[in-house]
Amino acid sequence: MSENLFLASCIVAFLTLFLPLLFLASARLGPRSETKNKHMLYESGISSPIGTSEGRMSAKFYLIAILFVLFDVEIIFMFPWALNLRELGFLGLFEMLTFILLLAAGLWYVYRIKALSWQ
Repeated sequence: MSENLFLASCIVAFLTLFLPLLFLASARLGPRSETKNKHMLYESGISSPIGTSEGRMSAKFYLIAILFVLFDVEIIFMFPWALNLRELGFLGLFEMLTFILLLAAGLWYVYRIKALSWQ
């Protein structure tokens, strides 16, 4: 095990020293060409921006993002549970069902207050 750890440490040390040298050599030896296109804005396939970026974004986007994160975090708890389901037994199943019911109640509440409607 210690020889594997030593080998891994040597690889990490080599990459830590070699990669910055590689980037530096590329910057020094590579071609330098200043063109007009390098300084133009480009976003999502649109080469020239339309309008200004000073408009406000609707709060609905933030609400959807927060709800997505809130209900997506459940997967982080469900994967380890699914892997250890046999070892946890009935108590583990009951606890996960309680967790899922709480999430379903939260989703029902979000649906009831129409937080997911786009009006």
